[in-house]
Parts: sequence; C-alpha cells; structure tokens
Amino acid sequence: MVQAALRVTRNLQPETRNMSKQAIFRFYEELNDFLPRERRKREIQYSFEGNPSVKDAIESLGVPHPEVDLILVNGEAVSFTYRIEENDFISVYPQFEMLNITGLTGLRDRALRISRFILDVHLGKLARYLRALGFDTAYDREYEDREIAERSVKEGRILLTRDVGLLKHRNLTRAYWLRSQYPMKQLREIMLRFDLFSQMKPFSRCIACNGSIFEVNKKDVADQLQVKTRKYYDVFYRCSECGKIYWQGSHYERMKTFVDSLEKETYGKKRGVNT
Repeated sequence: MVQAALRVTRNLQPETRNMSKQAIFRFYEELNDFLPRERRKREIQYSFEGNPSVKDAIESLGVPHPEVDLILVNGEAVSFTYRIEENDFISVYPQFEMLNITGLTGLRDRALRISRFILDVHLGKLARYLRALGFDTAYDREYEDREIAERSVKEGRILLTRDVGLLKHRNLTRAYWLRSQYPMKQLREIMLRFDLFSQMKPFSRCIACNGSIFEVNKKDVADQLQVKTRKYYDVFYRCSECGKIYWQGSHYERMKTFVDSLEKETYGKKRGVNT
C-alpha cells in the first residue's frame, strides 16, 4: 500500500514540476524572415521554465541574435542578458546599423561608421563585387566557420552569410543573413541595408586579394598588357599586395551603371520622388 502511494506521488510530481510559465514575443520587420509562416507578424506565446535569458529565447524561436538591435520588455529597453519573467511582453527589432541607438539598447558598443565585411565561403562573387566598390572585404574559400566568426568580432567586420547556423556563434555582434541567393541581388540588398553609398571608393581595392590599389604609369606595365588593352586604355592600377593590374574597362562601366541606378532608386524613394 505504501509502495503504491509512493508510485502515485512520483507520477504526480513531474506533472506539477513541469507547469510552465508564459511570455509573449513579437518580432518586427525582416526578423520575421526567420520564423515559420504561421508565426510571422503576430504575437508568439513562449513557454519556459526558470528564467532563461532573452537572448537564448530569441534564438530558440529561430532568430539569430546578431540580427537583433533593440529589445523592449514591457516597453523598457533591455540587454541580451535580461532574464525573462512570467507574463513579459517582449518586442524584438532588427539591426539599425544606419542609426546609432546604442545608448538605448546596450546590445553593441556603437554603430559602425566604416563598414568592413567578412563573408562565408559560399559568397565569392559578392566578395568581388564589394571589393570592386572599395569595401574592405575579407574572404577565403579555406575559412572555417569558427575563424569567420572570430575574425568578425576581433576585426569589427560585419559577417555576411546565407547560413543561419553561422549567425548563432555566441560572441557575434554584427552579422547579416542575406535573403537573396543571387550575387547582384545580394549586392543590392547590402547597399540598401547598410546605406553604403557614401562609403564607396571604386577602384581602390583588388577584387582578387582585397589589397589596396594605386595608379601606375602605363609604360611601367605595358609589357604585361594585351595588345587591345594597351591600345585603347591609358589609365592603369596595380595591387600593392598581389601585383594584379586593373583598368576601367567594360566591367567597371557595368558596375558603375548598376550602382548609379541603385543610388537613384534609393534616394528617390527617400525624397518621395518616383523613378
């Protein structure tokens, strides 16, 4: 009889112990890209035991923490270390890299005013495009995920990736998940997302190795040029790191046309002008 009573008690204890607390999450704007369709742009009921950190809760719901720049709990800004309490209403907003709100959130030291990047191993074409526009872009097909994440933190680089898992490295502070899988659309996405137009310095970096490029006298590189290149072009550049030679050919004109149209589209919208 005593043993039976103990069995009944043991069977009831886990049920009582597992009674969970509830909080409500609401994710805004592009953070919804990480959520299942049925959870997007609506309140999400979150069940929990104890007092988990808001950072762990956000990632358990599918949103990588580097994509987050503002967390409000019951209307008050909190950091990633905040411990969730029952009946909290938690609003989560995406990065505001163009707007310095660090005094409000405490999530980052400061907004980046000079944008530098590091890309995962699948984004080689995007790396070349960013370098062509003069952005300091670290990329190597041999990089391991851990090295990419560590360099992002150590060197203050924005990590760009299509791998959501890579964004969940614990120490990452600045990273962005690319929505598009096509390089030119990715470039458009990045230019708009981080408002990079004022930082562009075309023909200042080597697209092959990321080294600085400087102008050289045509006669000093003439023996390294093909006949038609030597005939039709007079301005040349050389990479200070790998020695690669550049000139403003058709590829440069295509890139310039693309950026000009994108800049016109962007600032036209900001001014309320139809383009």
